[in-house]
Amino acid sequence: MNGPTTRPSGFPASDPVLPRGWLLERVALYLGRDADSIDPTVPLAEYGMDSVCALSLCGDLEDEFGLVVEPTLLWDHPTVQSLLGFLAAELAVADARGGR
Repeated sequence: MNGPTTRPSGFPASDPVLPRGWLLERVALYLGRDADSIDPTVPLAEYGMDSVCALSLCGDLEDEFGLVVEPTLLWDHPTVQSLLGFLAAELAVADARGGR
């Protein structure tokens, strides 16, 4: 299933606090799609995200943000919107600890 081809309104391409643009670009790279074609509310599996891509994205998150994430992250947070919520919480904790 290819999923929607346009992003719904209410999901800006950039956010000063969350890495929305970065995350959409990484997901788009692994899916071979344009970032603008990814609906943040659609499960990534519906776009064809497989376990190899999911694990690669976990590695990217660890490298980019210094977070340690479980390999099941994309099954626990299957949409870009859910991933951003997770990242917001994890990055806030890291900032509070002085880890970022």
